[in-house]
Amino acid sequence: METTDNTNNVHIGQNIKRIREIKGIKQETLAIELGGEWNQSKVSLLEGRESIEEDLLKQVAEILNVTPEMIEKYDEKTVNNFFSNTFHDTSVNNGPLGYVYQCTFNPLDKVVELYERLLKSEAANRDLPK
Repeated sequence: METTDNTNNVHIGQNIKRIREIKGIKQETLAIELGGEWNQSKVSLLEGRESIEEDLLKQVAEILNVTPEMIEKYDEKTVNNFFSNTFHDTSVNNGPLGYVYQCTFNPLDKVVELYERLLKSEAANRDLPK
């Protein structure tokens, strides 16, 4: 069985782009965080580069809140698995049946509304001739 060494195929710029997109960060935002001379088009050029200087890689990694090694060794399957297993909100994967019911109304308001309707109904029944 032959093994292949993927270190020659690493494209740091594409890895930065994928991680940035997963985290929902725009190129403009990354440019602002990088500071001074950076703009959206320069970030686009950065993401097109196969290799990046170590200092710049560390700075980008810090902004993206990942390690430089994560960018260098980015693997789409591993990263997607990481985010799908660590991302939690109230819309998915909660509760004993896999979901959490969230009322879009105040249940107490519904009880009061029902009680008021019951009172009106009782009052109407009292006024009916027997």
